[in-house]
Amino acid sequence: MRAMQDAFRDDATRRLLITWAVMMGLTLITMLSARLGGDARLAALPLWSAGLLLATTLFKAHRVLMVYLGLADASPAWRGAFVGMTLATLVLVASGYMMARF
Repeated sequence: MRAMQDAFRDDATRRLLITWAVMMGLTLITMLSARLGGDARLAALPLWSAGLLLATTLFKAHRVLMVYLGLADASPAWRGAFVGMTLATLVLVASGYMMARF
């Protein structure tokens, strides 16, 4: 019983650490895309950089929901509700960005 608990804990710890490392890598990519966007500090991000930012944000939010909050084991209704709310928020942010840009 003890060995089974240790194996489960090691697997869960490994999954959490891998998820954390991927999220840190995506954060660095997002930061670099904002820096490569242009020389002006107060100018809006280019469209490709904003799209990359929103895509990495969606992936990171999905990972937080599934791995850290444990929604991978929840019912499809709960997963759909939380992913839907996250997607709606990002669509709202993207539409605000597009309205301000054009």
